[in-house]
Amino acid sequence: MDKSDKTTKRIPQINERIKRELSEIFLREIDFLEKTLITIIKVETSSNLVHSKIWISVIPESQTEKVFRVLNKKIYYIQQILNKRLRVRPMPKIK
Repeated sequence: MDKSDKTTKRIPQINERIKRELSEIFLREIDFLEKTLITIIKVETSSNLVHSKIWISVIPESQTEKVFRVLNKKIYYIQQILNKRLRVRPMPKIK
């Protein structure tokens, strides 16, 4: 098995771990608006593990802009927590 095969199998595992940890962080660490549901729909990590794109859903939709403001404001804090929880090298930067 060559290195690319290992990376190909590793990416879905990393995506799932990031999704699980971010869900936990959103639930316990970030104060979103009351009566707002945020769901992580998809995580897509680059093959070189440099970055991960996160797709989220917000209900009610009218709160989407506010949720993104909160996330953008706290992105470095979220990244720090994620870095501590996951032992992945390199640690993908979330977008």
